[in-house]
Amino acid sequence: MEKQPSKAQEVPLESVGIPAPQGAANLIDTDYQIGQDNYQARPLGVSIDIHGAVFAVSSLMILSFVVMTLALPEQATAIFDGAKSWINSHATWFYLLSANVFVLLCLGLIFSPLGRIRIGGAEATPDFSRASWFAMLFAAGMGIGLMFYGVAEPLTHYGTSLAGTSVGADGVRTDWAPLGAAAGDPEAAARLGMAATLLHWSLHPWAMYAIVALALAIFCYNKGLPMTMRSIFYPILGERVWGWPGHIVDILAVFATLFGLATSLGFGAQQAASGLHYLFGIGDGDVTLVLLITGITAVALGSIVAGVDKGVKRLSEINMVLAFLLLMFVVIVGPTLLIATDFFRNLVTYLGELPFLSNPFGREDVNYSQGWTTFYWGWWISWSPFVGMFIARVSRGRSVREFLISVLLIPTTVSIFWFTAFGTTAIEQVQKGFEGAVSAELPLQLFMMLGELPLADITSFIGIVLVLVFFITSSDSGSLVIDTIAAGGKIDAPKPQRVFWGVMEGAVAIALLLGGGLAALQAVAVSAGLPFTLLLLAGCYAIMMGLLSEPRTAKPAAP
Repeated sequence: MEKQPSKAQEVPLESVGIPAPQGAANLIDTDYQIGQDNYQARPLGVSIDIHGAVFAVSSLMILSFVVMTLALPEQATAIFDGAKSWINSHATWFYLLSANVFVLLCLGLIFSPLGRIRIGGAEATPDFSRASWFAMLFAAGMGIGLMFYGVAEPLTHYGTSLAGTSVGADGVRTDWAPLGAAAGDPEAAARLGMAATLLHWSLHPWAMYAIVALALAIFCYNKGLPMTMRSIFYPILGERVWGWPGHIVDILAVFATLFGLATSLGFGAQQAASGLHYLFGIGDGDVTLVLLITGITAVALGSIVAGVDKGVKRLSEINMVLAFLLLMFVVIVGPTLLIATDFFRNLVTYLGELPFLSNPFGREDVNYSQGWTTFYWGWWISWSPFVGMFIARVSRGRSVREFLISVLLIPTTVSIFWFTAFGTTAIEQVQKGFEGAVSAELPLQLFMMLGELPLADITSFIGIVLVLVFFITSSDSGSLVIDTIAAGGKIDAPKPQRVFWGVMEGAVAIALLLGGGLAALQAVAVSAGLPFTLLLLAGCYAIMMGLLSEPRTAKPAAP
């Protein structure tokens, strides 16, 4: 297990790609070397450097999934529907309870003495300025989702809340309204609809990301272990973490990340196809979806080959600018004063309704809690290895307290502003008599809302570009994270492996769309997240064990 010296000492770290702790840190005493179990070869002149067990098992099972889904789409659809129904009926309480645990742990660490611990050692200084760090946190977690659901979810919850509740013959509610609805009261329905939306995009998902990110950062930068999911479980498994128990953890992380990404890519393809049909009359059927995913995956592969600095970094910068311009355009030409006042009202309503919306037991709003919240928690948990590893990489030098406050509050604030701007604009259009957005399919609702504003063709085209670039950057970054896990924690593995995982993401997205469409995307996200939720709960214990062994003296972070 860990060294327990009378006084924590600075120890040099020699692992590949991992900087040594600065100042006092309590490293784990292990003889394991990053990549020692890897298989290295150059077949046909192509370099590979993979963890044999993790890569072989995960890639073969994913390839089998793609083949079976494409070969037997009807049977696949039945399986997806059955899995989603079972989880909704039997595991919703587990998802909601687990998500609450993650939030409470993050809040508890913020106010505890453990918050003084510094990631990377007691004298570590941040690798990035605070402004750059905040920008990366903003860009990390929810790109395509913000575009897909920015209009659709507030409109949906507003409509179901306004319509009120209905009960079937068995006494179970059949409506999709959150909590007790707000029948016949447009203002109350708008407030409840926004609160129900913000539940899914604010504190809870970012707490999930924060748990993974903090655990990876502490066990990598403070404990000297590889940047891979198995490292988190060293306090529980000890040296067995380098054997099959650890292999299983990393395999589950690969599954969760790849299927979570495929879900997002599927949503992005659907929305891009709907936008192209809306603007240019291009068909939005299966052929278009397959061609879109194939073409965008090819561009993503080019970004992978170009490298992080020349590829994903530049695309991310472009996306940040476009997203900000689109947001400011909606704020300025939309109901500006209403958006400004609603931001604070929505924040207050969200916090007031939070205990009830996150309650895991005795819920009557079964369609909302099962059909919406359970899906989101599975989706976010599937994304947590991907986003968590990215956040961990850029957060060395921050104290645990600063880290958690920033990871929870900065993106939450941005999400509330984004949904307030797009959601308030769309709801006001409905209240003034425009039914185009609310009656359209989910992927098309953003473009219908923009169509009622000036410069509709330009802003709709920007929306399509945003979705496509989010698609590319998610695929590129996701391939890097999956490859790091499948390469035994190496962050400098050969690029052909990242190309392989980029192809796999596109293939799974195509298989899911052809094997069941939106329902299949939701089902696989919920299913992939369930086993990983168990790992995250165990990770909460591991975080506490890791932090309790660390020195707690920390100097203020550099600005």
